[in-house]
Amino acid sequence: MAIDDAEKQRLTEANDGSVAWRDWGPYVAERAWGSVREDYSADGDAWASFPHDHARSRTYRWNEDGMAGFSDLDQKWCLALALYNGVDPILKERMFGLAGPEGNHGEDAKEYWWYLDGTPTHSFNTWRYHYPQAPFPYNDLVETNADRSKLEPEYELVDTGIFDESRYWVVTVDYAKRGPHDLLMQITVENAGPDAATIDVLPTLWYRNTWGWGYPGEDPKPELTYEDGRVVGRQQSTGTLYLQGDGSGHPLFCDNETNTARIYGEAESPAYPKDGINDCIVSGAATVNPAQTGTKAALHYSLTLEPGEVKVIRVRLTGGEDAEFEAAADEGIDVSSYDAVVDRRRRESDAFYAELTPKGASADEARVLRQAFAGLLWSKQFFHFNVQKWLDGDPASPPPPADRAAVRNGSWRHLDAHDVILMPDPWEYPWFAAWDLAFHCVTLAHIDPEFAKAQLILMLREWYMHPSGQLPAYEWNFSDVNPPTHAWAALHVFLLDGGSDYSFLARVFHKLLMNFTWWTNNKDHGANNLFEGGFMGLDNIAPLDRSKLPPEVGILEQADSTAWMAMYALDLLNIALRLAGNDRSYEDVATKFIEHFLQIANSANATGLWDEEDAFFYDVLHLADGRDVPLKVRSLVGLVPVVASLVFDNKEFVALPEFRDRVVWFLENHPEMRQSLHEHDQNGSRVFLLALVSPDRLKRILQKAFNPKGMLSDHGIRGISAYHKDHPFSVEVDGTEAVVDYEPAESTSGLFGGNSNWRGPVWFPLNVLFVEALRNYGATGSPATTVEFPLGSGIFLTFDQAADELSSRLISLFTPGSDGRRPSDARYELLSTDPRWRDNVFFYEYFDGDTGQGLGASHQTGWTALVAHLILTIGDRGDTGQAANVVTPEGP
Repeated sequence: MAIDDAEKQRLTEANDGSVAWRDWGPYVAERAWGSVREDYSADGDAWASFPHDHARSRTYRWNEDGMAGFSDLDQKWCLALALYNGVDPILKERMFGLAGPEGNHGEDAKEYWWYLDGTPTHSFNTWRYHYPQAPFPYNDLVETNADRSKLEPEYELVDTGIFDESRYWVVTVDYAKRGPHDLLMQITVENAGPDAATIDVLPTLWYRNTWGWGYPGEDPKPELTYEDGRVVGRQQSTGTLYLQGDGSGHPLFCDNETNTARIYGEAESPAYPKDGINDCIVSGAATVNPAQTGTKAALHYSLTLEPGEVKVIRVRLTGGEDAEFEAAADEGIDVSSYDAVVDRRRRESDAFYAELTPKGASADEARVLRQAFAGLLWSKQFFHFNVQKWLDGDPASPPPPADRAAVRNGSWRHLDAHDVILMPDPWEYPWFAAWDLAFHCVTLAHIDPEFAKAQLILMLREWYMHPSGQLPAYEWNFSDVNPPTHAWAALHVFLLDGGSDYSFLARVFHKLLMNFTWWTNNKDHGANNLFEGGFMGLDNIAPLDRSKLPPEVGILEQADSTAWMAMYALDLLNIALRLAGNDRSYEDVATKFIEHFLQIANSANATGLWDEEDAFFYDVLHLADGRDVPLKVRSLVGLVPVVASLVFDNKEFVALPEFRDRVVWFLENHPEMRQSLHEHDQNGSRVFLLALVSPDRLKRILQKAFNPKGMLSDHGIRGISAYHKDHPFSVEVDGTEAVVDYEPAESTSGLFGGNSNWRGPVWFPLNVLFVEALRNYGATGSPATTVEFPLGSGIFLTFDQAADELSSRLISLFTPGSDGRRPSDARYELLSTDPRWRDNVFFYEYFDGDTGQGLGASHQTGWTALVAHLILTIGDRGDTGQAANVVTPEGP
């Protein structure tokens, strides 16, 4: 197989089912402690229910965690890395960070690691970690952050001085698949420090505890043993696995069972519990099984390296019962052939991304592109959660508190997840979020559209989607409300896949009809086409908590919720029109959604959300005493209406006469609706723009959006206008004054955990939607239609040019500026300029609205990976950013 075609061929084999290339992947979370699934408390305090201190000693119920971990699709067998620098109080088996209540800005990982490479079939993956040689400052990080107020920055690991004089280990793990069940794990260790030092390296294999919960018919308990110089794993449902390493790796065995003596003070406890290898390495305890058997095993390597010295450890995991796998296991590790496979897979990955990268991209952009995809692929996680069992408890465990269902997710007993899902990030957000996933899928579709389609279908399946039609929002509260972006994502994925999989489009369309109905039945309080929604994923962007406003106080009609529903109607119209090209029965559904859109748009423009004087959209609070209070905050809430747009050609009317006749009749009988349908001549053809915001109003809105003293920063559109720094907005609600001002960086309030902030920073998802909306308007306008960008500059750009300029600002967060530093990492010179650090890119959750400094989660390659989507679609590099909202007349 040619180097250039190898990964594409594997993808074809994986998609047609001929070769199971996806059977093993980076599906192991980097944090399972502190998650909702492991919380069996009465008060719902997940962080306290299962803290980091328990993680090394206590068996997880639902999924596993580890460093650089790979597992099978069901996460029965897991392979990950453990390290020990000789001075830490515990073995380094998982990434450390602060629990939500511990951080002065919420939960926060306090380690430095990166995802440097990854292919869609996980034939080649690279993970890198910088491990301090001095004692890891666990207590210092907790105590110093606790002493800091929300007005101060977070205290990071680099602030402790632990990386001074480069006293750390550079640990790189490369995974290369020789075959679908033949996994090579190459561990490269470099001593970056000035002195000779010793490190213990322990590649570890274990079986997730599926046998200890008291259910009849559970899988038999597996067995790991040491035979003929290799670790052998046997389990009835999975067959036999063989783990072997080169060199002098010494086998250590224990059991994946809770150390009940340490955790609960019980007299009876397993002799060789989950933390047995930890205690043996750290304190020399007799806690590993001398019989070399158990359900968790490690190969222990002790390396002493001189300054700058590099050593490589080669590990091989093979599985299966047929002769091929037995022969592979018997081969052992031949250094020459092993290295040849790793090198070939690396070159195949190089070729895959070289072909993907636009010719006009810089070397820095190419690096960002590749690492964005790598982070997205490393964020695939095994998500296991049966809500009914979680609520009721397991037979072998104490029953949960009786009022448990009132704490969270009590109405989601049907949800039974056992799938690999694209997560926002494997540490801070190791659980799916519905609208995050939509953005993940759009980016992933550039390299693996089949997996992206499967992910979108998964959320609509009956074991996720509520019988009412609601989609689960996220693990902490499935009943919360996220923006309805699923249809938007489905259209993008459909087009990025070539625009021919109408079966996929129909499959998602039918389920989305149910979800759209749920919205109209539950979030339109006055049946007036103005929607409430509540939270809508924007955390603390409003002066009050939009999801907790008591009905006796009033009703909040939301500009963003209303606009999201207008966009949703257009996306479903778009899908219906495409399907109608092949099946005319979709024509009347298309008429439903164009009428529904026009009604929503008319309400949004004519009943109070639009402020003519300010030329902006605002939420409106309808108080119980009859007063209407517009919440005049210039924020993304007022820009979401811009994204509700769709372009289609006159040929659509010709091809679909029933649709044409109904639209003509509807507009003749409802002339007030015409304001949202705009006609243009383009290259001799009639082009129609359906848009909630008219082009004239859009130009007025853009004066706010493109104002550097307002919403436009050097690196994208701010969440809230900088205007509010000197002009805070306040409103009195139920006797309490609520205030919104401009906060460019971390949140200074405790709302939503305190580490999510939409009051000023730059966030990727809505910026990307805004870019695409500009392209839609540009698709119908003439080059003479321009907007000043930035406001006050005297520079006038077309809508397409403004979209490119905004894209460039977002991309620039990750590329070195004139000072050689990436804006997102500029706070620390080490991260941006040191040769061992500077080419490793972090993908933060959001970015300082003034400086571009990265904030929040540092591995949010869920939706921040959208930077790859922008690199691929900016300028003349492609039209995929525009095409999802442009209906073409051709049928399938």
